[in-house]
Amino acid sequence: MKRKISIIGSTGSIGTQALEVIEKLRDKFEIIALAGGHNKELLAKQAEKFKPRYNCLGEEGLEKICSDKENDIILVACSGKIGLKPTLTAIRNGIDIALANKETLVMAGDIVMAEAEKYGVNIIPVDSEHCAIHQCIKDINQVDKLIITASGGPFLKKSVEDMKNATVEQALAHPRWNMGKKITVDSATLMNKGLEIIEAHHLFGFDYDNIDVVVHPQSIVHSAIEYKDGSVIAQIGLPSMHIPIQYAITYPERFEGIKSKSFSFSEIARLDFEKPDYEKFPTLKLAYEMGKLGGTATVCLNAANEEAVFAFLDGKIKLYDIYKITKKMCDEHKVIKNPTIDEIMAVDKEVREQTQQFINLNFVLK
Repeated sequence: MKRKISIIGSTGSIGTQALEVIEKLRDKFEIIALAGGHNKELLAKQAEKFKPRYNCLGEEGLEKICSDKENDIILVACSGKIGLKPTLTAIRNGIDIALANKETLVMAGDIVMAEAEKYGVNIIPVDSEHCAIHQCIKDINQVDKLIITASGGPFLKKSVEDMKNATVEQALAHPRWNMGKKITVDSATLMNKGLEIIEAHHLFGFDYDNIDVVVHPQSIVHSAIEYKDGSVIAQIGLPSMHIPIQYAITYPERFEGIKSKSFSFSEIARLDFEKPDYEKFPTLKLAYEMGKLGGTATVCLNAANEEAVFAFLDGKIKLYDIYKITKKMCDEHKVIKNPTIDEIMAVDKEVREQTQQFINLNFVLK
């Protein structure tokens, strides 16, 4: 039988690559629904090609999609807080989730994972790092440490001064991955890795002290785990998002799908690893701190960083200002320890407004 799937965020980077995967495996999938952001033309082309039962543009219709129990799995590939409530709706309807939306767990990981356990729903990570960990783990009770790899982004070999004077074009010139603008800037500052640490904490239930980050420029080792006996198991492969997307939507089965080429050990000249420079990439340290605080600290971190990134992309601030602004918002935030979803959304809205006001008063108007 075909697996029935809906894609939220079908017009974005992950969504379009997911449809490429599904096109290769059309005999194994039936698309229930497609939901796009603002690209009406692309969504119309996707609907014409893949013939979903229905499609929607924007937020309207997401609750309907995620309430349709005919879905076997829903790929949540949209960006931003828009993914949180639809994900919870799908979980409460007993539908498995292929999760590519960081904000869902960064903002409300405790609630989301508790609901998934309550309703017996699988949450399969799409991010290459979390997908790698998911593939490595056999018995989570025997795992001692998670090791998340980071490419280091475009400024790995650059100085702090280079980063302070970086242009938008330089920040978007990622050496390994082709991603959306926001996540690419996060990769340049290593905030992306900080958010992934928070995600990993919720997905796998590990303390932050047992989640390490290692810089690996080649992006061949996607992440690893260390067992209690000292054995380390890593997942490796070419840097292509088609592979983790396919793993997530076909789990627990594997099929021949899209491959850039078969992996060849002999063609890999070297694999380098180094500790992250927390002075050069202070956002990573900030993410650890906010993760350990818990509650709405991570909501504040995510909202302030996102607004600062948007300001950088609009040419209002410099790259290093992203950290300064985000830290100020986090320092001033009064953490709610066990927030409800309504409180989470209220904090997100408040922090975004405060961040925008701070930027306008201290940067834009100068």
